[in-house]
Amino acid sequence: MTANPLHFKVGTRSSELSRIQTADALDNIKALIPAASFDVFPYSSPGDENMSIRLDISAPDFFTKFLDDAVIQGEIDCAIHSAKDLPEDMGELLDWFWLPWGEDARDSIVVRADKDLSDLGENPIIGVSSDRRESFCRDRFPGAVLKSIRGNIRQRLEQLDAGDFDILIVAAAALVRLNLTSRITEWISLSDLETPPGQGRLALTFRRGDRSFQRLRGLFVKPVVMVGSGPGHPEYCTEAGIKALRRCDICLFDALSPTSLLERMRPDAERVDVGKRRGSYAVSRESLDGMIGDLCRQGKKVVRLKGGDPGIFGRLAEEVGVLQDLGLPYRVIPGVSSLNAATTGTGLLLTRRGQSRGFTVITPRLAHGNSRGIGADVRRNLALAVFMAVDNVQEIVTELLSEGRLETEPAAMIFGAGTADQTVLTGSLRDIAAQVDEAVTTAPGLLLVGKIADSSNLYSHDAGALENKRVLITCSDTLQEAAAHEVMDYNGVPVEFPLIRLDPEPAASRVVADIGNFDWITLTSPAAVRCLFSILAEHESVDIRSLPRIMVSGAGVARVLRDYGVNADIVPTEKFSADSMQAAAGKVIRPGDRVLRLRSELASGGVEEFLAGCGAVVTDCVLYRNTHVPHDDLPPFDSVFFASSSAVIAFVTDWGSGKLNGKVSVAIGAPTARALEEFGLEATVVPQEATVAAGISALAAWHVGRRIQTMGTEI
Repeated sequence: MTANPLHFKVGTRSSELSRIQTADALDNIKALIPAASFDVFPYSSPGDENMSIRLDISAPDFFTKFLDDAVIQGEIDCAIHSAKDLPEDMGELLDWFWLPWGEDARDSIVVRADKDLSDLGENPIIGVSSDRRESFCRDRFPGAVLKSIRGNIRQRLEQLDAGDFDILIVAAAALVRLNLTSRITEWISLSDLETPPGQGRLALTFRRGDRSFQRLRGLFVKPVVMVGSGPGHPEYCTEAGIKALRRCDICLFDALSPTSLLERMRPDAERVDVGKRRGSYAVSRESLDGMIGDLCRQGKKVVRLKGGDPGIFGRLAEEVGVLQDLGLPYRVIPGVSSLNAATTGTGLLLTRRGQSRGFTVITPRLAHGNSRGIGADVRRNLALAVFMAVDNVQEIVTELLSEGRLETEPAAMIFGAGTADQTVLTGSLRDIAAQVDEAVTTAPGLLLVGKIADSSNLYSHDAGALENKRVLITCSDTLQEAAAHEVMDYNGVPVEFPLIRLDPEPAASRVVADIGNFDWITLTSPAAVRCLFSILAEHESVDIRSLPRIMVSGAGVARVLRDYGVNADIVPTEKFSADSMQAAAGKVIRPGDRVLRLRSELASGGVEEFLAGCGAVVTDCVLYRNTHVPHDDLPPFDSVFFASSSAVIAFVTDWGSGKLNGKVSVAIGAPTARALEEFGLEATVVPQEATVAAGISALAAWHVGRRIQTMGTEI
């Protein structure tokens, strides 16, 4: 590692393609973390130099070993590879992740520039470099002569154009990156020729345990979500678990998980059975542990669906431990246990006034299939959980010590379990009562005593970009869920705290009813889009296919518009804002054009003035008003996301500007940043694009850059 913690030595193959795709990847990283800088070191690949070795029989790390050896030896900090070139076994010294930017994963057919497929006859000579491509060619071109081909992309094209081959099968991504898309004769569908995982993507390798790259990886991987599915019936799965299933890319499910839950997933999401039946595992435990880590490092949203509650005899600690050892983020969503179904669900209640005020849960099974009795000596050493113990901690501790428990025995008090305000105090029987007395909270508490209460058993949340930091989300209810999911994707804790409510303006309905009389509509926020279509839904006489042309202030607004099946006609390509929209509109607006300006009551009048200056006839229409939502208490938070200037005003009005001192403030755009400035505050983060996703992403990137800088050269 170099002296500057955000300056890295990056290795890549010396081929033209490798250098281009590495430069693009590093540009993208720098766009996220401007303080980052790189020195690129091209390495000549033995695979490029030795053309006599057939690729289909070469070693798995044929194209990666020479670079990764340089990483291990400290010559470079990291290496960038084609993701498909990574071997399955990366060894104990390396770690890795896929970068999110990629090209089309398909292969393509390429013929000579002066030829067409129909010109090649029944026995074309085809250059191939893998068994899968050979198999495809035998099916597609039964009479073809198949020959092995080597060399980089341009060398292969030279061999083709020289007449050595009639057809090449080439990864389309390589041609796109080299600006040779015109050479593609035919795209091969994935149903006809499945490509290797990672084709079209790039991977970054680094020394295992390098905390700087683990931090950087937090921007590109999503937390693995451990979900308790409940004791058999799909309705026992929690709403949080269902939401995780709906958003995941792949679900690894156990035998005891209700398979009907998988119907809640997206149709294109993958389902993998990893369960155990009659002592036989569909996937071995070791393979499953590796699979979870690999899928996470590929940037996929992974749900690990486990029967019942995974924290009760569910091997949760082992699977979480694998992720913790790799520095990969995760979240745990508890489930309804079979214990609850068998007791609360039947009437055999674990606690009943006059009969039972507690219970013991135990299994006779030990590790590795061994067993042991459940006698009094065993039960005496079990963990103890005491509900409603906050007001009686000292009395409880005194009684336990009198029974022979040691002062040094671990103890913990969990306040507000499962809420965004959850607070965990850990210590021993000697000091836990004093800690509870000093705690400033009115939340209910649960006391735990025993080895399980040791602080070393707490989940590790220091992986991922946001490291379990609490992000206060102040936007309206319509954006809360989207913002919360973005925060969780970076392993943060969303604290949903809407400060404004968007109330439709009744008078807007009459204007929107005549929307067909206009030539243009202006929309400068996602909220305006949603409000417009909410009003349109009330007017059956308005056909959205006949809407006027639409100008928007940025790509984020355009995306929301596309959700309603409508494309914008004017979208600024950079510096997304109302000013950028005006600049683009000035080139197309003509004198006499009728423009409907749709906005909130707080939006400035600059857009109308500009359009009127272009000769347009502008009708100004307030679509919605921002109504202040009061709260009794301000929850604890580390950073705050402001999606509007009205949210800034509401926060400062209720709590004062001092509550933002020492906090990270995210302003969704320039107007929101200016609102902070009016109160003598400065936005820590302002994304390039005024959207929720861009705002949370910018917060994550800021946090990662800051953490790497403070870590210095530590590895």
